[in-house]
Amino acid sequence: MLAVLKAVADAPPPRFAGGGKWEAMHDEMKGYYEVRVDGPKRQHHRLFCLLEQDESSLGLGGPSIVIVSGKDKRFLTELSKADYADVRRLGAEYRARKPRSVLK
Repeated sequence: MLAVLKAVADAPPPRFAGGGKWEAMHDEMKGYYEVRVDGPKRQHHRLFCLLEQDESSLGLGGPSIVIVSGKDKRFLTELSKADYADVRRLGAEYRARKPRSVLK
């Protein structure tokens, strides 16, 4: 997952194609990005991220990839609506803060 995040940071979207490991989300999750990595026994691991471009007013020190939440799921299953709602809640809480609350 860190390798995917580094590749995205080195060639930010839209220049970074993703290869299925970095995907822009849509519908209710529009504005979020998903890092997709598969683990042992076909377990799927996901990181939900936001891209911050307006770093000057947010105290981030530059354009940033913000990890909002992580989830995992079994092969051929979907995350629940509650899982996605949790990610959006955390994202809204993060966005409400100025300066942003971050770990660097």
